[in-house]
Amino acid sequence: MTERKPPGVSFETFVDKQIRDAAERGEFTELPGFGKPLPDGDAAYDELWWIKRKMHREGLSVLPPALALRKEAEDALEKAVRAPSESAVRRIVAEINEKIRAMLLRPPPGPPLGLKPYDADAVVEEWRRARS
Repeated sequence: MTERKPPGVSFETFVDKQIRDAAERGEFTELPGFGKPLPDGDAAYDELWWIKRKMHREGLSVLPPALALRKEAEDALEKAVRAPSESAVRRIVAEINEKIRAMLLRPPPGPPLGLKPYDADAVVEEWRRARS
Protein backbone atom coordinates (compact mmCIF):
# COMPACT_ATOMS: atom_id res chain seq x y z
CA MET A 1 0.00 0.00 0.00
CA THR A 2 2.97 2.28 -0.49
CA GLU A 3 2.23 2.98 -4.13
CA ARG A 4 0.96 6.42 -5.03
CA LYS A 5 -2.44 7.16 -6.45
CA PRO A 6 -2.17 7.48 -10.23
CA PRO A 7 -3.29 10.81 -11.68
CA GLY A 8 -6.81 10.84 -13.07
CA VAL A 9 -8.10 8.07 -10.75
CA SER A 10 -10.48 9.12 -8.02
CA PHE A 11 -9.24 8.60 -4.51
CA GLU A 12 -12.21 6.43 -3.56
CA THR A 13 -11.67 4.11 -6.54
CA PHE A 14 -7.96 3.85 -5.76
CA VAL A 15 -8.56 2.95 -2.11
CA ASP A 16 -11.28 0.44 -3.01
CA LYS A 17 -8.90 -1.25 -5.43
CA GLN A 18 -6.16 -1.43 -2.78
CA ILE A 19 -8.57 -3.04 -0.29
CA ARG A 20 -9.93 -5.49 -2.85
CA ASP A 21 -6.40 -6.54 -3.92
CA ALA A 22 -5.33 -7.04 -0.28
CA ALA A 23 -8.45 -9.12 0.43
CA GLU A 24 -7.76 -11.29 -2.63
CA ARG A 25 -4.21 -11.87 -1.40
CA GLY A 26 -5.67 -12.98 1.97
CA GLU A 27 -4.04 -10.24 4.02
CA PHE A 28 -7.14 -9.79 6.20
CA THR A 29 -7.73 -13.44 7.13
CA GLU A 30 -5.01 -13.80 9.80
CA LEU A 31 -5.71 -10.62 11.76
CA PRO A 32 -6.16 -10.91 15.56
CA GLY A 33 -9.84 -11.32 16.39
CA PHE A 34 -10.80 -12.28 12.83
CA GLY A 35 -14.20 -13.97 12.74
CA LYS A 36 -15.05 -13.05 16.35
CA PRO A 37 -17.98 -10.76 17.14
CA LEU A 38 -17.24 -7.27 18.35
CA PRO A 39 -17.86 -6.77 22.08
CA ASP A 40 -21.18 -4.97 22.63
CA GLY A 41 -21.79 -5.00 18.91
CA ASP A 42 -25.57 -5.01 19.30
CA ALA A 43 -25.67 -2.37 22.07
CA ALA A 44 -26.99 1.12 21.38
CA TYR A 45 -24.34 3.75 20.76
CA ASP A 46 -23.19 5.53 23.90
CA GLU A 47 -20.91 8.56 23.64
CA LEU A 48 -19.36 7.79 27.03
CA TRP A 49 -18.60 4.12 26.32
CA TRP A 50 -14.86 4.59 26.76
CA ILE A 51 -15.27 6.36 30.12
CA LYS A 52 -17.59 3.63 31.40
CA ARG A 53 -15.21 0.89 30.24
CA LYS A 54 -12.23 2.64 31.87
CA MET A 55 -14.14 3.09 35.16
CA HIS A 56 -15.16 -0.58 35.11
CA ARG A 57 -11.55 -1.64 34.48
CA GLU A 58 -10.31 0.62 37.30
CA GLY A 59 -13.07 -0.50 39.70
CA LEU A 60 -14.44 3.04 40.12
CA SER A 61 -18.00 4.01 40.99
CA VAL A 62 -20.02 7.16 40.51
CA LEU A 63 -22.74 6.52 43.07
CA PRO A 64 -23.59 9.42 45.37
CA PRO A 65 -21.96 8.90 48.78
CA ALA A 66 -25.25 8.07 50.52
CA LEU A 67 -26.12 5.37 47.98
CA ALA A 68 -22.59 3.98 48.08
CA LEU A 69 -22.84 3.74 51.88
CA ARG A 70 -26.22 1.99 51.63
CA LYS A 71 -24.65 -0.61 49.35
CA GLU A 72 -21.66 -0.93 51.68
CA ALA A 73 -24.03 -1.40 54.65
CA GLU A 74 -25.91 -4.19 52.83
CA ASP A 75 -22.61 -5.86 51.99
CA ALA A 76 -21.47 -5.52 55.61
CA LEU A 77 -24.60 -7.29 56.88
CA GLU A 78 -24.06 -10.12 54.38
CA LYS A 79 -20.43 -10.32 55.47
CA ALA A 80 -21.50 -10.40 59.13
CA VAL A 81 -23.78 -13.39 58.47
CA ARG A 82 -20.81 -15.31 56.99
CA ALA A 83 -18.36 -14.22 59.72
CA PRO A 84 -16.50 -17.03 61.50
CA SER A 85 -16.86 -15.64 65.04
CA GLU A 86 -18.92 -13.31 67.19
CA SER A 87 -15.98 -10.92 67.57
CA ALA A 88 -15.71 -10.70 63.77
CA VAL A 89 -19.45 -9.88 63.56
CA ARG A 90 -19.03 -7.14 66.16
CA ARG A 91 -15.99 -5.72 64.35
CA ILE A 92 -17.85 -5.63 61.00
CA VAL A 93 -20.87 -3.94 62.58
CA ALA A 94 -18.68 -1.43 64.46
CA GLU A 95 -16.87 -0.45 61.24
CA ILE A 96 -20.07 0.14 59.26
CA ASN A 97 -21.72 1.91 62.20
CA GLU A 98 -18.79 4.32 62.37
CA LYS A 99 -19.27 5.17 58.69
CA ILE A 100 -23.04 5.56 59.11
CA ARG A 101 -22.61 7.88 62.11
CA ALA A 102 -20.07 9.99 60.22
CA MET A 103 -22.48 10.31 57.28
CA LEU A 104 -25.36 11.26 59.59
CA LEU A 105 -23.30 14.08 61.13
CA ARG A 106 -22.52 15.66 57.76
CA PRO A 107 -24.97 17.54 55.57
CA PRO A 108 -26.28 15.18 52.90
CA PRO A 109 -24.21 15.39 49.68
CA GLY A 110 -26.93 13.62 47.72
CA PRO A 111 -30.14 11.78 48.53
CA PRO A 112 -30.88 11.18 52.22
CA LEU A 113 -29.10 8.18 53.70
CA GLY A 114 -32.17 6.57 55.27
CA LEU A 115 -30.08 4.39 57.59
CA LYS A 116 -29.36 4.36 61.29
CA PRO A 117 -26.55 2.50 63.03
CA TYR A 118 -27.15 -1.23 63.44
CA ASP A 119 -27.69 -2.82 66.83
CA ALA A 120 -24.65 -5.07 67.20
CA ASP A 121 -26.45 -7.37 69.64
CA ALA A 122 -29.33 -7.88 67.18
CA VAL A 123 -26.90 -8.64 64.33
CA VAL A 124 -25.02 -11.10 66.55
CA GLU A 125 -28.32 -12.76 67.49
CA GLU A 126 -29.19 -13.08 63.78
CA TRP A 127 -25.71 -14.49 63.16
CA ARG A 128 -26.23 -17.09 65.92
CA ARG A 129 -29.62 -18.13 64.44
CA ALA A 130 -28.05 -18.50 60.99
CA ARG A 131 -25.24 -20.66 62.40
CA SER A 132 -27.52 -23.12 64.18
